[in-house]
Amino acid sequence: MNHSLSNTARLLGAGLRALLVLTLVTGVLYPLAVTGIAQGLFPGKANGSEVRADGKVVGSSLIGQAYDLPLKKGQETPAPDLKWFQGRPQNGLGSNNVNTQYRLILSGATNRSGDNPELVRWVKEAKAAVVRDNSTAGYRVKPSQVPADAVTSSGSGLDPDISPEYAALQVHRVAERNGLSTGQVRKLVEAHTEGRTLGFIGEPRVDVLELNIALRDLVGGS
Repeated sequence: MNHSLSNTARLLGAGLRALLVLTLVTGVLYPLAVTGIAQGLFPGKANGSEVRADGKVVGSSLIGQAYDLPLKKGQETPAPDLKWFQGRPQNGLGSNNVNTQYRLILSGATNRSGDNPELVRWVKEAKAAVVRDNSTAGYRVKPSQVPADAVTSSGSGLDPDISPEYAALQVHRVAERNGLSTGQVRKLVEAHTEGRTLGFIGEPRVDVLELNIALRDLVGGS
């Protein structure tokens, strides 16, 4: 009986020691090592790919923001603030009536098929809105100019980027609303257009948050 209890005590002691060692290695040392390596080699990515303006974090280069006007009484959906470049249609983003305001709610896609009647209606309405919102007194947008990313959301609904074509489509409207020349705004878009990753991965893109921060600085300095 005593021999059996002694064996049990030894097994329990060994199990406890193993638990403590594994907890120390996998729960403390390994996370500290990975965190230290990440902070040393990839601090930007390790900290959430933060975007800063005026000395403070205003968002992430990996997550889009909405640029909308405050909701009016009786409105269910906020209207876009057309002095800013607009991103893709978004699922799961909070309203943003200040350039660097950031609030995330959720992420997700519609999961509707391409011939879904409701999706078709959404795309048609979005296309008409893009044409209307981006046409100015001296520049008329044609429906054929509207790129796909202007009327469809990404799979996550949180895409921070738009195509250079969609950014270019907004140049006349942004210039008019901010008292700038189209040349100034076009140069801004060109300066914030990134090519394919490693030259062959993905598509050329423009990060809307970083573009709008640069736009704000340009307006403030002009």
